[in-house]
Amino acid sequence: MAKYLVTSALIYANGPIHLGHMAGAYLPADVFVRFRRMNGDDVIFISGTDEHGVPITIRAEKEGVTPREIVDRYHKITRDSFAQFGISFDNYSGTARLKHYEISSKFFTDLYRNGHIMLKEEQQFYDEVAGRFLPDRYVEGTCPKCAYERARGDQCDKCGSLLNSLELINPKSVLSNAIPIVKNTTHWYLKLQDFENKLIEWIEGNKHWKDNVRKFILGWIRKEGLHERSITRDLDWGVPVPLPEGKGKVLYVWFDAPIGYISSTVEWAERSGKPDKWKDYWYDKDAKLVHFIGKDNIPFHAVIWPAVLMGQNDPYLLPYDIPANEYLTLEGDKISTSLNWAIWINEYLECFPPDPLRYYLAANAPESKDADFSWKSFQERNNEELANILGNFANRSLTFIQNHLDGTVPGGEYSAGDKEAINKVYKHIKEITGLFANYKVRDAARVLMDIARVGNKYFDETKPWELKKSDPARLGAVMNVCANILRGLAVAMYPILPFSAEKLWAMLGEPGKLTDERWDTCTGKTVEAGRKLGKLEILFVKYDDDVIQREIDKLHQKSAQAKQGGTKMEETEKKETAPLVNIDEFKKFDIRVAEIVSAEPLEKSKKLIKLKVKVGDIEKQILAGIKEFYDASNLVGKKIIIINNLESATLMGEKSEGMLLAASNGDRSVLSLLTPDKEMESGGKIS
Repeated sequence: MAKYLVTSALIYANGPIHLGHMAGAYLPADVFVRFRRMNGDDVIFISGTDEHGVPITIRAEKEGVTPREIVDRYHKITRDSFAQFGISFDNYSGTARLKHYEISSKFFTDLYRNGHIMLKEEQQFYDEVAGRFLPDRYVEGTCPKCAYERARGDQCDKCGSLLNSLELINPKSVLSNAIPIVKNTTHWYLKLQDFENKLIEWIEGNKHWKDNVRKFILGWIRKEGLHERSITRDLDWGVPVPLPEGKGKVLYVWFDAPIGYISSTVEWAERSGKPDKWKDYWYDKDAKLVHFIGKDNIPFHAVIWPAVLMGQNDPYLLPYDIPANEYLTLEGDKISTSLNWAIWINEYLECFPPDPLRYYLAANAPESKDADFSWKSFQERNNEELANILGNFANRSLTFIQNHLDGTVPGGEYSAGDKEAINKVYKHIKEITGLFANYKVRDAARVLMDIARVGNKYFDETKPWELKKSDPARLGAVMNVCANILRGLAVAMYPILPFSAEKLWAMLGEPGKLTDERWDTCTGKTVEAGRKLGKLEILFVKYDDDVIQREIDKLHQKSAQAKQGGTKMEETEKKETAPLVNIDEFKKFDIRVAEIVSAEPLEKSKKLIKLKVKVGDIEKQILAGIKEFYDASNLVGKKIIIINNLESATLMGEKSEGMLLAASNGDRSVLSLLTPDKEMESGGKIS
């Protein structure tokens, strides 16, 4: 049994999660962790929010609130989004916590006392309008290396070069848009050159690293060379420099952020009641530390962070692997949060279940080159692969057993063809374990679908609908084979499609837990003849063109609005604004009192409740995203306010013929249905 400490990059607590984040550092890590757990390995999965740094303070200043308010808001949003998407962290912490401050201060102190930190007087941009020094990300300009016009003061996102803000061409202050002046200040620097030879030797020895990571970082070191790099900033939000002369300065976010992996692990150990257990991972040289990150974080995780670890007095583990992914684009363009050209995970989950997107991002993973997300491609993958291939095989096999064999898995003697089909599945399962182990999620998704194709081909060739009449004994063997292909498929699905795998496992009537299965023994287990199936349900629904077109239109509308200067992502989250309407436009809405006559949770959704409402003499169905706030059983009989003439839409295979009205607070942690304050008959018009 191997021991793994797996981390995903700490996401900035200044906004929600978008597709690019999920595809780069979180879904691949979750797939790997789920695979390793089912391999019987000792695994902990650690992450959290990066709660310091300029992006948070900039956002707080724009909104007129404290950094703590920003951090708390987005820690909750990201934590909930990850949980709903099935990202199975053992601990999800944050860096603005006392324990993190203590550990970060000790890291700085060890480096300082060991001679790896020096104090330098330097020139820094100063905004005369704002009356303050400008840390790197408060300055933007043209990259001197590749001429990209929106490079930040610390790094160019286009070419990956680490920068000094003074190198920027045509610099401007993010705060005031003014051209800053240069003034003298002092900062502490990490002497990376102290570790250059050791780092190169270490990187060259990691021949198991992905080529795109290893070649990139060795080329970067040899081209740039390693020099001292500032690790403090002129800010009042962050970990204070632990020196008497460090007043008014904090540790640079990219110095303290990776230390969050350790403080989160410490938090996990304390929560488990074994406060020193974190040392079993961070101090164990046989453990494997794996950092899942995006391409833009390679220099920090492969050079700066290992150098910081090398300079400590405690015997910290160095990264075993850094499987960084390339970028994900959106509808052919680069994702832009400032222009709202992004699909936010929390918004996606309001309309769709997690597994279709988990599958799409896995099958289209940007592992060695950039990949693109498009709604039409998402629809095609869902409908043609998940629904028509995998879902179809599960549905046709299980419904046949349910309808023609009394819902009981039959038995029978396997023919040579039966054994061949089963062996093909087992061969694919062996193949998929190797792919999961080597972070090849894209290929694993392909093999997963190949298993389902084996099942469909076998079903078509054996023609159980004919055997029912011509050879009942043979039918028993055939349907037993189908059930066992599905059993193997459920195990193989789990790392990528955990929610659907659990559903399939339950439908097969399996008595044990799916997560207790092991890759090396699962192919030796079978669905026993005589077992009763569980409750059957559709694994994957198809999405109609109108559902997908609505998402495409929404994406373009939000981005167009942002480009017109009205609503960047951060502004729309802070408060929703809308253009003024005249009275004639308002009169187009038929707003009515409706009485709820039935309510039931939509099983396929974490958000939706299916309501039947009576509006006068007419009954209609409405899907409402209120499951987190209301128990469906308590809604029957309640009078609510609805938009009665809203064009119908199909959500998750169900029709919605209106919209109820509700109020919520800023972070949507509280929601209240609008109801009449006096007794009012259903159908009553609101005007």
